[in-house]
Parts: sequence; structure tokens; C-alpha cells
Amino acid sequence: MDEHTRDDSVPPPDGSPTGWNPETRTWEHATLRRAVVHGVRLYNDGAFHESHDCFESEWYNYGRGTTESAFAHGMVQVAAGAYKHFDFENDDGMVSLFETALQYLYGIPNDYYGVDVLDVRTTLTNAIVDPDTLDGWRITLDGARPVGTQSDYEYVDGLDP
Repeated sequence: MDEHTRDDSVPPPDGSPTGWNPETRTWEHATLRRAVVHGVRLYNDGAFHESHDCFESEWYNYGRGTTESAFAHGMVQVAAGAYKHFDFENDDGMVSLFETALQYLYGIPNDYYGVDVLDVRTTLTNAIVDPDTLDGWRITLDGARPVGTQSDYEYVDGLDP
């Protein structure tokens, strides 16, 4: 664990996803988990730009070529693609971002930090062909599809610009 990604206040998951160490009851990178929780809930609340910001702020913590960087960068692209589709009705932009996201998410464990990455990849692949696939779709985290709360919006408001 890198000291700059440690945060003992980040709670344990439901289950034991990749990134969680059940023996020590700690996250390998707790700040990544915190960003994932907020980013997923904001995405599921339709706050795509805010979700993007959660993942982007954490992406910069990791060097090129790391799994953490690829995952965070992929999720940045997921949120940006949804933003293009829903807020700008720009499906060409969405397709481009989703194609990039799929490249970053290739090889990421299916349960990375609690995210159902397999479902994300499947949905992106389907949305490239039929953008309506995104209608009503929510990202699964720890087996649920949580939506944003006030604390998620406060978290993103507190991020460095």
C-alpha cells in the first residue's frame, strides 16, 4: 500500500472484491475505493460530470501502466461517454470514449474495488451499437446499484480543481 492512498476511515466492502485484503481488513488503495464509491453513486444518480471528477482525481495517484491507473482512467471515460450521450446527445463522442474505456478496462479484474467491471464492459460494448442500452443502466457496486447522496456531492465539491 502506498502511504498517499491509505485511509483507514474507508469502510470494508460487502464481500471480498479485488483490492480488499480480508486478512488485514484493509484496502490496498483506500483512496481509490473511496473515489469508486462516490463516483459510482454519482454516475448512478445521473451526475456524470461529477462522477468523472471522482475517478479523475484518483487516476492521478497512480503511475502509467498500473492496474489502478487503467481502471480509474477507464471509469473516467465511462462517465465522460455517458455525459456526452445524455447531456449533449453526442453519440459519436460517446462511442469514441467508450471504445477508449474498453481498452483501459481490458484485463481489469471483474470485481475490481467492488465494481462489476464485466457488466460495465458488456454494457459499453452494447451501447456502442445501440446507445439506448444506457437508458436506465446503473453501475453495480458490491452487488447493489447505489445512487448519490448529499455526502457524494460534498465529496466531489471538496476535490481539488
